[in-house]
Amino acid sequence: MIPAQRQQQIISLIKGSGHVQVSALAKTFGVSELTIRRDLKILSDSGLLTRRFGGAVLSKNFLQEIDYSEKINEFMEEKHAIGKKAASLVEDGDIICVNGGSTAVCVVESLLNTNKQITIITNNIDIVRFLDKDEKANIVFTGGIFRAKSRSMNGFMSSLVLQNIWANKSFIGLDGFSIKHGLTVNVYEEALITQTMIERTTGKVYAVTAGNKINVVCNFKAVGADLIDAVITDGTGGQLLETEPDAPEIIIAE
Repeated sequence: MIPAQRQQQIISLIKGSGHVQVSALAKTFGVSELTIRRDLKILSDSGLLTRRFGGAVLSKNFLQEIDYSEKINEFMEEKHAIGKKAASLVEDGDIICVNGGSTAVCVVESLLNTNKQITIITNNIDIVRFLDKDEKANIVFTGGIFRAKSRSMNGFMSSLVLQNIWANKSFIGLDGFSIKHGLTVNVYEEALITQTMIERTTGKVYAVTAGNKINVVCNFKAVGADLIDAVITDGTGGQLLETEPDAPEIIIAE
């Protein structure tokens, strides 16, 4: 088991019982207590848990992941506007990374309405319903392990596909964004996929989000705000970001 998987399971155990002990975790996972302490330090540094003598408890600041089914209908007008604005920025020949999430689905739907010769690389399984919408567009799925909560594919296979592709634009969904803490998400594996997409983008990286996620900090940092070229958001998000001196370009979707 890789460390990221073990750390995710540790969080699940803490959420279930309220606390964990180092000795018990070492037996459960068949690793040394030193390895478990390293895991707990990583999770503590990420703000997910608070270390206690001999173990750890869930952090008071921990943000529970919301099921995709609960998010899909939130701020739909804003998300569709963001998708249309994103689509206005693409050109024939673009190779575009798009990650998971409901805002990203709206982006892909709008991209496929442009009737442009583009290639979309994504781990977002929910865009399957748009596959017959535009014969000009090529869609590359990363494959990987399916997560029902986020309707996305993650894991080693997803990363392997992305590491062999270069994109010239990315539209990146998120769970939280702030200038100080950067682009954050609720699941470690999704942070890794998002980070890889951004690393494999040679041109502009656009964060796409409604204003409700601006100045929100979630469990895992994908990248710093300095790696985001522009944020496509609604009027509320624009107002929150425009007061920040180091904010990336702000693009308002109306």
